[in-house]
Amino acid sequence: MRIIEVNNRTSTLINQSLEVWENSVKATHLFLSDEEIIKIKKYVPQALNEISHLIVIENDNNIQIAFMGIENQKLEMLFITDHERGKGLGKKLINYGIENYNVKELVVNEQNPNAKKFYEHMGFKVYKRSEFDEQGNTYPILYMRLER
Repeated sequence: MRIIEVNNRTSTLINQSLEVWENSVKATHLFLSDEEIIKIKKYVPQALNEISHLIVIENDNNIQIAFMGIENQKLEMLFITDHERGKGLGKKLINYGIENYNVKELVVNEQNPNAKKFYEHMGFKVYKRSEFDEQGNTYPILYMRLER
């Protein structure tokens, strides 16, 4: 396993990240319908291309199994393939983001309680709640800040 800072965002890399995203979302965002996932999926490649820092984890077979995106000390995205969850990859990515990019904030869906618990375990605390997500959809979100 290795952590890679992506400099060249090839179509292959974006497609691999999109597969990781979809697999992760289907396993963790149970509040989203299949139609909603398909709708959101259309915007993911653009987000992957535009995020300032894209960091991926590849397994020993050079297959991407996780990634995160960081913008201005804020964790904007973190996704891990379902069969790799619970193996410490999220912790490795968060710690990498904190150490290398001074990550201090993130937003998490309130309806994803396992993610909230994970971020709390990593030292983040909720400081604000919104009834709507950042796209204006009726999915409550929690704003979290690092308090180590």
